[in-house]
Amino acid sequence: MEWNGLKIIGAGFGRTGTLSLKNALEQLGFVPCYHMTELFFHPEANDQWVALVDGEPVSWSTVFNGYQATVDWPACAYYKELMQAYPEARVLLSVRDPEKWYESVINTIYQVSRRDPSSPHARMIRKLIWDGTFHGRFEDKAYAISVFQTHNEEVKRLVPPEKLLVYDVKEGWEPLCTFLGVPVPLDMPFPHLNDRQEFLGRIAQP
Repeated sequence: MEWNGLKIIGAGFGRTGTLSLKNALEQLGFVPCYHMTELFFHPEANDQWVALVDGEPVSWSTVFNGYQATVDWPACAYYKELMQAYPEARVLLSVRDPEKWYESVINTIYQVSRRDPSSPHARMIRKLIWDGTFHGRFEDKAYAISVFQTHNEEVKRLVPPEKLLVYDVKEGWEPLCTFLGVPVPLDMPFPHLNDRQEFLGRIAQP
C-alpha cells in the first residue's frame, strides 16, 4: 500500500502509556508507529531531530517517511506543525494522573538522559524537552506538572473536537477503536508495556 503520510499524531508527553499505545496502534494496522525508541535503533532518526531542534530545515515527510502514526517525544512537541503538515490526521492526546506521570518521568527518562549528557541523543533531549518544554525547571515538581497540564489543555483547545481523542491507556481498546473507526480486536488483549521496572531493565542491558 502506498504511504500517504501520517494518519495519527500523538500529542501526549512521554510516560503517558505511549509505548503501549504504539503497540496498540500497530496491532490495529497503523504500521509502523513512530516513538522515541526509534532514536535508539535508527541513528539517522536522531540526526534528523538534532537538526530540527537546532532550527535547521528538515522535511516532515523525510522524518516520518513510511510511518502511519507517531506518539511520544520528540514528535509530540511538534504536534501543531504536524497538524499543518498532515491536515487529515487525527490527534491522540494520551493522558495520565499528573503526580504519577511526574514520578515516572523523573525516575526514568530524566535520569537516563543525564547519564551521558555529551551524546547527541541526550543533547537533543535536553534542548527540546528539559530546557525547551520545561525551561530548565523539571526538577521543580509543581512547575513541571503545571507545564504538563497546560500542554494538555492547549491540545484540547487547539485541536478540533471531531479530530481529537483524549485517552488513558487504562481505557483499553473500545474508545481507541471507536475513534479510529476500526473493529475492536476480539482475540488480542490491549498491550501494557514499558512500566518503570521494564524501562530501567531495558536501559540497563548492554
